[in-house]
Amino acid sequence: MVSIGQVVLGVTEMPRAVRFWTQALHYIPRAGAVTDTWTILDPVNGLGVPVALGLSSSPVQQVPRIHLDLFAETTQEQREEVERLVALGAELVQWDLYPDNADFVVLADPEGNRFCVIDLSHE
Repeated sequence: MVSIGQVVLGVTEMPRAVRFWTQALHYIPRAGAVTDTWTILDPVNGLGVPVALGLSSSPVQQVPRIHLDLFAETTQEQREEVERLVALGAELVQWDLYPDNADFVVLADPEGNRFCVIDLSHE
């Protein structure tokens, strides 16, 4: 049997990506190790899936087939988290694929990787 061990994001500038994702997720580099080509980030509290950052020259997908969903418990928390993430360097994505009454907001990290902030209270 297998399980998800970590999620890997391709990045072009490791220090910038480490700075953003450690602050965005409240994660820390595993054993304090940050290299130019590979860094694993672990949750500070030990709960959650690690995120690995790997140096990549591949272009960012405008409509990625795989992406991260970050959960917010309420609409207010979602709004606050989106504002916090934008202040850290994320950008709001002009997403023409939003369904009516969407429960998610699409953002891009400083590398251009798309991710969503989901409002879990949305009905």
